[in-house]
Amino acid sequence: MGYRSLQECVRDLERHRHLVRIEAEIDPNLEAAEIQRRVYAAGGPALLFTNVKGCRFPMVSNLFGTIDRTRFLFRDSLEAVRRLVELKIDPGELAKHPLRYLGLPRTLWSMWIRRARTGPVMECETTLDQLPQLKSWPRDGGAFVTLPQVYTEHPDHPGFKNSNLGMYRVQLSGNDYLPNREVGLHYQIHRSIGVHHAAAIRRGEKLPVNIFVGGPPALTLSAVMPLPEGLSELLFAAALGRRPVRMVVPRTSHGQRGLPIYADADFCISGTIDPSRTKPEGPFGDHLGYYSLQHQFPFLEVEHVYHRRDAIWPFTVVGRPPQEDTSFGEIIHEITGPIIPTVIAGVKAIHAVDAAGVHPLLLAIGSERYVPYAAKRSPQELLTTANAILGQGQLSLAKYLLIVAGEDNPELDIHDIPAFLRHLLERVDWQNDLHFQTRTTIDTLDYSGSGFNQGSKLVIAAAGPKRRNLGTEIPGDWHFPDGYRNPRVALPGIIVVEKSATSVAQVGSELTRGPIGSLNEYGFPMIVLVDDSEFAAKTLNNLLWVIFTRSNPAADIDGIGVFIDQKHWGCTGPLVIDARIKPHHAPPLIEDPAVSRRVDELAARGGPLHGLF
Repeated sequence: MGYRSLQECVRDLERHRHLVRIEAEIDPNLEAAEIQRRVYAAGGPALLFTNVKGCRFPMVSNLFGTIDRTRFLFRDSLEAVRRLVELKIDPGELAKHPLRYLGLPRTLWSMWIRRARTGPVMECETTLDQLPQLKSWPRDGGAFVTLPQVYTEHPDHPGFKNSNLGMYRVQLSGNDYLPNREVGLHYQIHRSIGVHHAAAIRRGEKLPVNIFVGGPPALTLSAVMPLPEGLSELLFAAALGRRPVRMVVPRTSHGQRGLPIYADADFCISGTIDPSRTKPEGPFGDHLGYYSLQHQFPFLEVEHVYHRRDAIWPFTVVGRPPQEDTSFGEIIHEITGPIIPTVIAGVKAIHAVDAAGVHPLLLAIGSERYVPYAAKRSPQELLTTANAILGQGQLSLAKYLLIVAGEDNPELDIHDIPAFLRHLLERVDWQNDLHFQTRTTIDTLDYSGSGFNQGSKLVIAAAGPKRRNLGTEIPGDWHFPDGYRNPRVALPGIIVVEKSATSVAQVGSELTRGPIGSLNEYGFPMIVLVDDSEFAAKTLNNLLWVIFTRSNPAADIDGIGVFIDQKHWGCTGPLVIDARIKPHHAPPLIEDPAVSRRVDELAARGGPLHGLF
């Protein structure tokens, strides 16, 4: 829908019964976030908090809380944007099926940036302490903006063409930030804002930054889209919102062009970054389900805080997935999924697994066409494809990449994770199919590695016919050595077991000497060490979260019958993954009990939240 403002969006959602108003006073300190998490988990509506404790601005959450509601927000434009993606893949489709693209001129007409002298966002000014002080988790270092749209331009080539709009974490208060004068900015090393930052350092200049909050939802979604370098998020937002994006281009006191401001945003925090200075940012409860700890990051020296007269503050809450940002991932896949095979040769499908925190686990289906006449097929083209995948933007953050040959099962659905894992474990050869990258970069938010941004990656590539049938029950005459507790079959072929105070290498040696070493032959090629086997085996989401957020491949993988041949590591028996919590890991996210009791009271019969979850 081509909304002109967030206010129009809220009214439309309310009219169609996708939004509920909460008139009771709600505290932005932990309370609003816990309500959001519970309503999201229940598949509930968007929420408009009209009475925010200590703040005059209303807050709205869960706008993207279900994939159906996300599609509803863009119901008039999704199909048109998909058509643009189709033509990006194959421009010849326009001549073959002209009727299919009758709406294309309307979409192209909207894809421009309209310069405006002023806009609603410039109507009023305020200070940082008057904004909603949203805190989502007990150990968070202060209040955060959780749906920011951070706008920068390349210092060497200013202008819309070389701009970047990204959703980077913004800390409003706490730590060493000067009240009402500074806010923290947290962005990962591969993002485009980092390129702009590096150019500012080279030029010895401050980097102008505008942080937009609110406005029509098209710009919010565009800020998280993994668009190719050089493709403007503003133009994509125009296509998605079915109307040009209006930008105010202010003039500095010296008459020079200032950094543009999104005219229809609800708020804009404007200032500059001194690229040579940093301050501690965090902690922050993040989307892997753990805290992102305190580290040195750039900060914004705030010059103005603009807002519209009827401003609404949108927010979301991140934490152990699934959360509201899951809908972002789903809609992004719907829009851009078909284009992936045209970008990376040999790729049929890619799936970043939300339950594992997105970046820790990437599944892929590729082609294995090299040496088709060979009597025994093994991964070759798949490895070339894997290297290409790990060289692509956000895909480069993957810690585990599991890739299989599509020719072995053309019907395999990459989103059917149990079926994918079964397919891989039936075919994988631990002597040949493990490919490590050591001492490399991993996601900033992943604390399973050896240091900040430091860790390893593992590609598991499997091709060829089935090697084994997977076990579903542990035979009664098998037993683990003393000290191993509560073994359980989590999925066909995967056993989770508890073990304390032993390194993974010692475990591999212990199991090699016992009868459990034969598990690989009898259908259990993977053993996972966990802190709580009942929890890990209870649901697929639990298993994925535990394995892939709590292990660093090079440090936490061992096996039975380990060998090294020409620097290639493999094992003849089951693979052993240590997915226990280690001392250097960040703490998991846990709610404040007092806040939970308060929310329980609000949700009781007769309370303002009754029936929402």
